[in-house]
Amino acid sequence: MSKLNNPVLMGTIGGAQGLRGEVRVKSFAEDPTAIGDYGHLHAEDGRTFEVLEVREAKNVVIVRFRGVNDRNAAEALNGLELYVERDNLPDDDLDEDEFFYADLEGLEALDADGKSYGTVTGVFDFGAGDLLELKGPGKRPVLIPFTEWSVLEIDLEAGTMLVDPLAAGLTDDKDEDPTSQFKPKAK
Repeated sequence: MSKLNNPVLMGTIGGAQGLRGEVRVKSFAEDPTAIGDYGHLHAEDGRTFEVLEVREAKNVVIVRFRGVNDRNAAEALNGLELYVERDNLPDDDLDEDEFFYADLEGLEALDADGKSYGTVTGVFDFGAGDLLELKGPGKRPVLIPFTEWSVLEIDLEAGTMLVDPLAAGLTDDKDEDPTSQFKPKAK
């Protein structure tokens, strides 16, 4: 298999399910059972997987892949990440304010004055909402919330996104002393 140009993570294989080669998969598709709807899935090591059957279970989907016919073969796949080529995903299904994570990576974060805060190098969700990782030249990566208050506009064609540096936590309000709330008020 040739390397994917723009891989999008669709799911991660967990443990085996039963004795006939089925596996539990944590699906990252909005509809978890759609994991196989966009063509074959690919592992980083070059293997390709064809989904034969998908059914929902609690927090995961149970998947049967072509050629994985017993528990041993299924157990050998544990932890494997499965990708699909970005071009296989349909843009017309997205709402105006929806984006694929893969489309956000590489965007330059600019404020209204055109000052750059770096480019998006990752998108994470640790359970409390999406975070964008920004990395600028010579700077340590920073995480900003991916909310309508901190990311005001996304222009995929220009490769940029407009951020509010204050709402994103990239700058402090210079006029306000951040420790003032802890100081006793003058009488």
